[in-house]
Amino acid sequence: MREQVIKAVLEGKIIAIVRGVDTDSVVKIAEALYEGGVNMVEVTFNQADPANFHKTADSIRAIREAMGDKMLVGAGTVTSPELVQMAADAGAMYIISPDTDIDVIKKTRELGLVSMPGAYTATEAKQAHNAGADFVKLFPCIEGAPAYVKALSAPFNHIKFLAVGGVSAENARDFLKAGAVGMGVGSCLVNKAWADAGEYWRITEEAKKILANISK
Repeated sequence: MREQVIKAVLEGKIIAIVRGVDTDSVVKIAEALYEGGVNMVEVTFNQADPANFHKTADSIRAIREAMGDKMLVGAGTVTSPELVQMAADAGAMYIISPDTDIDVIKKTRELGLVSMPGAYTATEAKQAHNAGADFVKLFPCIEGAPAYVKALSAPFNHIKFLAVGGVSAENARDFLKAGAVGMGVGSCLVNKAWADAGEYWRITEEAKKILANISK
């Protein structure tokens, strides 16, 4: 499974980020993404609402049950080893975090999942990699971020960087040219308003647009 996920990131480049969407909609979103050519989706935990962590796990489980290995599903905003275990039990194949938490990385690798912790500084990126991260998520990608990706990728060319935060169809290719091996794309791809309106075709079209732009 680990090899399958790593290969999918390196080849497909795009991980769609799903936030704040109910379990009833999440499978339709995943199907729309798959139709548009994106086969990786991250369902995030809402850290402000621990009472509903189980709903995120339910969404992960629902995607796995409906789509099997066609859609590679992971958990996002994972901030503790306990959440790693919950996500793994639900069928998550990779674990994404906003920060570098050594315990989270170790638990992820212990369970045989792919580790994608967040980092912003050179020190954090090195710590994450040395702890066993398969990819290091450069977060947040704010103004001038492609240049920052390029700067970090020069001395750390052994680290597989993912760009996350502020990535869109318009700038996605810039991050790849700067040295990122892939990226996470949130609201500009998985737009909650589209899902709430049942306009899943918009997600499909945006996925196609991003993939077309990065393949130029």
